[in-house]
Amino acid sequence: MTNRPQPQLSLPKNKIRVLLLEGVHPSAIEALAEQGYHEVRTLKGALEGDALKEALAGVHLLGIRSRTKMTREVIEAADRLIAIGCFCIGTNQVDLEAARGAGVPVFNAPYANTRSVAELTMGEAMLLLRRVPSRSAGAHQGRWDKSAAHSHEVRGKTLGIVGYGSIGSQVSILAEAMGMNVLYYDIAPKLPHGNAQATRSLEELLRESDIVTLHVPELPTTRNMISEREIRLMKPGAILINNARGSIVDVEAEARALAEGHLLGAAADVFPVEPKNASTPFESPLQGCDNVILTPHIGASTLEAQERIGQEVARKLATYSDIGATLGAVNFPEVQLPARPEGMRFMHVHQNRPGILRQVNDVMAETGCNVTAQYLQTDGGIGYVVVEATLGAGTGEGDVLARLGQLEGTIRTRLIRAAG
Repeated sequence: MTNRPQPQLSLPKNKIRVLLLEGVHPSAIEALAEQGYHEVRTLKGALEGDALKEALAGVHLLGIRSRTKMTREVIEAADRLIAIGCFCIGTNQVDLEAARGAGVPVFNAPYANTRSVAELTMGEAMLLLRRVPSRSAGAHQGRWDKSAAHSHEVRGKTLGIVGYGSIGSQVSILAEAMGMNVLYYDIAPKLPHGNAQATRSLEELLRESDIVTLHVPELPTTRNMISEREIRLMKPGAILINNARGSIVDVEAEARALAEGHLLGAAADVFPVEPKNASTPFESPLQGCDNVILTPHIGASTLEAQERIGQEVARKLATYSDIGATLGAVNFPEVQLPARPEGMRFMHVHQNRPGILRQVNDVMAETGCNVTAQYLQTDGGIGYVVVEATLGAGTGEGDVLARLGQLEGTIRTRLIRAAG
């Protein structure tokens, strides 16, 4: 990088500044306090542009949810930032390559809200099969429609799950417990839970399912994966649920299928374009469609899930700050380290090129440091080496760190002192 971060000596925890945006659950503050971090500033909303850059001045650890956009420009302007915590599942609000290039690991909570999303999905499936949304709206308006037409039990119906990861497999367990037949499709082979059966193709799942629920990440390959063609492959009178990512479904094609009666109903918790905040109007082609549940991206918005997410991500940030471990980072080599360093712990993030480790060891030898342990992992274009060493006579820790920072290919260096 042209603007290489300065070598960073370990700081007392009362000098490490933490910024939590977007109303991160108080459990994160409690978890950080338990680890000795008390310089925590919190803001309810998201920030962007110059306001975000200004707020990040001097901040070491940042916590965000889904609305704060950590672009390359913002990351490069954050002079003290050492780690980012996404207090959610997704991380596409962060330019992961820019963070990696700046030597900043990004952590998230990939499993903490799986139960919340799975429960929402099953609740929607039952309500839509019974046509509760339209019946409820009718009752509010004074209509009393007791007809059983197009109302069904979930028992015996076939649920098709697209994406059989942590959430999809949870949905599978709940659905089977309610007497449903479960099919699933995933691009990677996955062992089934219970009696769930894998289909050979997405098309097969769409043709065979009474309800299709989506649980895939946002990738170029999943953009509009459910479009006009796929919707028309679904059974007449089927239901489509999207609690994954807004870009996965062509909502205009979905709205047409609902208006024509090809789909009995739908639920969406995510949308291609979502309001930046509560004061921004929400618009969607699905508004006004019969038997449709629209929710404002609340799949993980349960107190239980937010508490778990707060604890998990805060713990990852504190662990990285305390000992340098990167287990669970989404953009960084994963290095698991002992909780207590033996001597000084020098961390060196570098471009993944031949000879770097030799140069690091040369610095240790030339400064008279006695290496007691060494850990190295590489991931794509970067490497992360952690060297534990005791200092040689007359050698200053700042001198060693400065020499490591001058090595060609260095991205970032940091030092954690042994616990006293």
